[in-house]
Amino acid sequence: MSLSTLNIIQIVLGVFLVALILLQSKGNSFSGAMGGENNSIFRTRRGFELRLFQFTIVFAIIFVLISLWASFFQ
Repeated sequence: MSLSTLNIIQIVLGVFLVALILLQSKGNSFSGAMGGENNSIFRTRRGFELRLFQFTIVFAIIFVLISLWASFFQ
């Protein structure tokens, strides 16, 4: 696989990762993101939230592995 192909894959994975992270924080207020009072810290994830959280972890791991693999080709 060439370096340009790995870069394109890395960009696409990065965009998906950002979208997944933004979808997770959709229900939280801005003050909760900055350390303010937020009552949803100790909530249990269920259903769609759990799958979204798991997909985010998987995409983050794949992104890191692709990034490491691309760094070896340089």
